[in-house]
Amino acid sequence: MLQSLNIILNALPSLLTGALVTLQITLLSVLLGMIGGSLIGITRLSPIMPLRWATRAYVDFFRGTPLLVQIFMIYFGLPALAQSFGVTLRFDRLLAAVVALSLNSAAYIGEIVRAGIQSIEPGQAEAASSLGMSGVQTMRYIIFPQALRRMIPPLGNEFITLLKDTSLVAVIGFEELFRRGQLIVADTYRAFEIYTAVALVYLVLTLASSQFFSFLEVWMNPVKRQKHKPLKSS
Repeated sequence: MLQSLNIILNALPSLLTGALVTLQITLLSVLLGMIGGSLIGITRLSPIMPLRWATRAYVDFFRGTPLLVQIFMIYFGLPALAQSFGVTLRFDRLLAAVVALSLNSAAYIGEIVRAGIQSIEPGQAEAASSLGMSGVQTMRYIIFPQALRRMIPPLGNEFITLLKDTSLVAVIGFEELFRRGQLIVADTYRAFEIYTAVALVYLVLTLASSQFFSFLEVWMNPVKRQKHKPLKSS
C-alpha cells in the first residue's frame, strides 16, 4: 500500500503537468468551437436554404462519426491527401489536436446555440423589429444575450465532455494527461496505480469545471443571483 502511494506521489508532478496541457487544449478548442458553433447555430436558422443544408451536413458529419476517426483523418489523412496532389503537408501534433477537437466541438455547440436561440419567444424579435432594430441588432442585443444564459448548462456539459475527450489525442503522441500516464506506466509497469491517479486527476478537473459552470449559471441569471444573496440583518 505504501509502495503504491509512493509511486503515485512520484508520478504526480508529471501528471499535473499533463493536466495543465489538457486544460490548455480544452480551453483553446472550446473557444474556437464556440466561435465556429455560434456561426453554425445562427446559420442553421438562416432563410438561405443552401447555407442551412451545408451547416446541417457539417453537424451531421462531426456528430455522426467518432472523434478518434476525425483525429486520424486530420493528422494522417489530410497530409496523405495533399501528398497525392504533390503537396507536402505536415501537421504539428498540437495543431492537429486543436483542429480536430475544435471542429468536433463546433458541431455540438452549433446545435446548442440553435436550440438556445429558438427557445426565445418570437414576440421579442417582433417587438425589436417594431422599434426599428435590424436583424443583426435584434440578435446581438435582444435574442443572443438571453439565449446565452439558457445555453450555460449544455455548454458546461460540452466543456466537460471535451475535457475527457482530449485523452484521445494520445493516439497521435500528444503528451497530455493520459499520454503522460501511459509513458509513466511504460517506465514503471505499475498500470493500476498510475491509471488510478490519472482517473482521479480527471475527476478533480471535471468536478471543478462543473462547479465553475454552476456558479456561472447563477451569476448570469438575475433571478437565481437574487435568491443566493444573503439576507441583510435589520
